[in-house]
Amino acid sequence: MIGNLISQHLTYLFLGCGTGAVIGSIAIGLVLTHRASGILNLAHAAMGMYIAVAFYELRSTGELILPILGLPDRLPIISSPTVATALIACMILAAVMGIVIYFFIVRPLRNSPPLSALVASLGLLIYLMEIARLRIGAQGATGLVIDGILPEGLTQIGDIRINQDRIWMVVVTFVLALILAATYRYTKFGRESRAVAENERGAYLLGISSKKIGAINWILASMSCGFLMILAGPATRLDVNAASFLIVPALAAALLARLTSFLMAAFAGLSIGMLQSELMNIQVEWSWLPDIGIQQGVPLLIILFVLAFWGETLPLRGTEFASNLPKVPDVKNIPVKPFFFLIAAVVATFLTGSEWRLAIAISGCVAIISSSIVVITGFVGQVSLATYAFAGIAAFMTVRLDILPFPLAPLIASIFAVIVGVSVGLIAVRVRGLQLAVATLAASVAIEELLFRWPWLTGGDFGTRMPTPSIFGFDLGISAVGMDYPRRSFVILVLIALALCLFLLFSVRSGITGRQWLAVRANERAASSVGINVARAKLTAFGLSAFLAGVGGSLIGYQRQIISARSFGLFDSMIVIAIVYLAGISMPSGALLAGVLASGGVLTVLLGQLSDSGSANQMTFSGLLLLFAAIRLPSGILGSDFKRTKLKLGSLVKS
Repeated sequence: MIGNLISQHLTYLFLGCGTGAVIGSIAIGLVLTHRASGILNLAHAAMGMYIAVAFYELRSTGELILPILGLPDRLPIISSPTVATALIACMILAAVMGIVIYFFIVRPLRNSPPLSALVASLGLLIYLMEIARLRIGAQGATGLVIDGILPEGLTQIGDIRINQDRIWMVVVTFVLALILAATYRYTKFGRESRAVAENERGAYLLGISSKKIGAINWILASMSCGFLMILAGPATRLDVNAASFLIVPALAAALLARLTSFLMAAFAGLSIGMLQSELMNIQVEWSWLPDIGIQQGVPLLIILFVLAFWGETLPLRGTEFASNLPKVPDVKNIPVKPFFFLIAAVVATFLTGSEWRLAIAISGCVAIISSSIVVITGFVGQVSLATYAFAGIAAFMTVRLDILPFPLAPLIASIFAVIVGVSVGLIAVRVRGLQLAVATLAASVAIEELLFRWPWLTGGDFGTRMPTPSIFGFDLGISAVGMDYPRRSFVILVLIALALCLFLLFSVRSGITGRQWLAVRANERAASSVGINVARAKLTAFGLSAFLAGVGGSLIGYQRQIISARSFGLFDSMIVIAIVYLAGISMPSGALLAGVLASGGVLTVLLGQLSDSGSANQMTFSGLLLLFAAIRLPSGILGSDFKRTKLKLGSLVKS
């Protein structure tokens, strides 16, 4: 009995070797690119995902899918490609991708503030995920024929059966780690790479070409991740979201490796994959455990442990994240222009048809959530990638509080979001900048898997229905028949809520609290020296940010009527911070513009009327625009540098 139990646990541990090897390989790439250029590339897993999708599509159709808009979608290579020809073609594609990313994204950002580099990696992540969806069609990865290229038999060790492809993946991952470790330690290229990473100017004086070193490192990172993703195709099934978000456990592994050790990154990634697999076994065996993604909490716990004990010694700690953030405009009185736009939106509600009314409602909901980003990042200089997690908590709690009248239910539900937001904000008391971004990234996944997979809260796979808002018997819900959908009363409700949130935002910004936030953003030590309680300022900002996200989340729930765990995912949090940065992250008006730019909002309808493919390509274009903004427009569309950037672009065109 005991022997069978041990064999069962060991079997599940070894089953996790495949995913663990992939996590380890992504972590190796994170260490490699960080050592080479100091950037934490959140799109690294998405790069590998795209190469793997291209490989299996090439094997099936003989056509190579190209990741650049404007070029043909597919390039015919050979009618019946072998594994070798498909692998060579995709490794060339990976090398070209690494070169393009380095010279057109990474290198122009080498002297930019860390926020720009983080946003650029988010833009690249969004672009690669969306272009992959466009290239492989509506069926997604489920339409791919994924025939593994590794042996698929079983190896018997006692009572334990291990998939041979998992063993090979582990071997390849550790061989890669050993080669990179030896290269960096014993070769001239490794010494030159370390020199460029530590002091690029000094390396230049020694005759070392930082461009060549950086390009080679990014080529190696892109090819290695793509190759391992190809090997792991049968294990991961190449789901665009799931494969891209392997970046979360990979970040945990890379942090355990202190962003320096290739071997430690491989070992940590393998351990995380095995531990997650064993937790799935325990969850099945212990029937009293809730049916939620307990294994997804592992990366969060590891990241919190690393930041708590090693945070001050991590290489990315030395970067002052808040330096050179977009300037926050002075606000002495509450401006009236944003409210004129809201009045115009109210008028448009009565003059336009169903499609435009729905777009205005969606833009208003997203604008409220975007205002939470303005608070936490624009005003305080902290980055949270858990915004939609807070929004989801409020939306689901609104359902559970349906015995309370409107608007009491969504307001109290938003208080629950505040509690969770402040709890996450406790991390910000000790860490900041890129470390906080990584921690909130893991927190978002943990909330999504631990809370949003809880059937009591979210209704399980089929979701749950939002109650209909009404006040004094007057129906404020969205439901209506035919062209009366959405009801004008609901659209006006959203616009009133947006106006109140903007008024709150402007009032706080012009008051003592807002000035304290800006002082903390500029210099935490200086703020503390003049008597500002930095911890309280950060927690207050996280609380208000979570409240605004909660209000927006409840309204999104009312708009969608049926919500599920998929309604408030990590990708949504990434999208919202991306469009707010593009619009202008340091000003409340940027939240308004972000709502307009949101998918399903006003811009989507406008693009749909101008072009049949415009709205379908909106998110892909958003990723490209975000990359452009991070490099050339760091203050956003509404930022103070907009005119200067236009002059620069004009001079470039003339030259």
